[in-house]
Amino acid sequence: MTLNPLSNPKGVKLLCELCQKPAFVQCTDCRVTYYCGQEHQKADWLGIHEKICQLLIPLRTPVPFLSSDEERQHREHQLLLRQRQMIDLTRTNGQKLLFEGKHEQAVPAAMQSLRFAIDVHGLASIELVPSYLILGEASIGLDRLSQAEEYLMQAQWTVLKTPECSNAIKSKLYRNLGLLYAAKGEYEEALLNLANDIYHSSEDFGTADIRTSGGYFHMANVFFRQNKMDIGDSHYEQVTQIWSDHLKHLVDLRTKAPDAPKGFGPLAEDNEDEEGLDEAQEAEAVQVLESIYEMREQQGDDAPASNVAIAYALAMLHYVLRENNKAREFCQKALRATEKVEENEEMKRSINELLTCVNRPV
Repeated sequence: MTLNPLSNPKGVKLLCELCQKPAFVQCTDCRVTYYCGQEHQKADWLGIHEKICQLLIPLRTPVPFLSSDEERQHREHQLLLRQRQMIDLTRTNGQKLLFEGKHEQAVPAAMQSLRFAIDVHGLASIELVPSYLILGEASIGLDRLSQAEEYLMQAQWTVLKTPECSNAIKSKLYRNLGLLYAAKGEYEEALLNLANDIYHSSEDFGTADIRTSGGYFHMANVFFRQNKMDIGDSHYEQVTQIWSDHLKHLVDLRTKAPDAPKGFGPLAEDNEDEEGLDEAQEAEAVQVLESIYEMREQQGDDAPASNVAIAYALAMLHYVLRENNKAREFCQKALRATEKVEENEEMKRSINELLTCVNRPV
């Protein structure tokens, strides 16, 4: 990450990647990105540029004149593929940073995803909404609620004028509106929007999917702020169960014996790729499960079965993330907690089976 001071060539207007003001420094790695100063260059590097620096070169480098229609069509097709890949990469990274609580760093990633989405889909497309939502959630995390409201109103307007909008996008919109109202202290309005989030997510993914669990988690947080501990606690248990079931599936996939290949040599069929979590889902799992675990720790031994469940879920998560030391630590915590739970033999057996896998030499 180095800076290259420059004087703009006559007649060429270079703009800062973040603020669109006149740029005076250049990234010396890709040489196609410009900044108004070091502060914005550093912010962009931490937020997204480090990951996409080299990927920007073919997107922003002028190409020689192509004489045939076939060459031009091929170039346009390749450009479109790269732009779509950049939308996915920048959005995933922005969402990951939000789950990690790095709201300031999420902004450059969201801005990049918005620019690429506009290039591919145009200014009025529903495909822009996920980027607006990341910007809105980042603004909520930074306590810039007026700015967050502007982003979310833009997203909501786009959704309202797009009848074919998917339930998945509607779910994310309502979740962000729920977070906004919760930040304002308007808890009933927050709960109403989070209920809509769960409804729309359930329509596409079902009530027991990790993509639906975020609505339950944020709803539990609102109930806790209202001192409705029992209702909040039941929602936390539901979130823990959803993630546990999903992680158990991933653990089983990782630990099962590989199927025998069909055929011999190069004609043998490959096994299907191992399922897993993307970067944003990994960060979400860590954020959600660790938050619930810390809350359970503060409650002490009031709910020993819940303590076992969340410790076991975290053990499975860290095993899936290949963090065996942490997986071992949470297995041991879960086993200690089982001593305070009656009829725990099945859970004990599951935890010990996981601990065996964790301790197995690589």
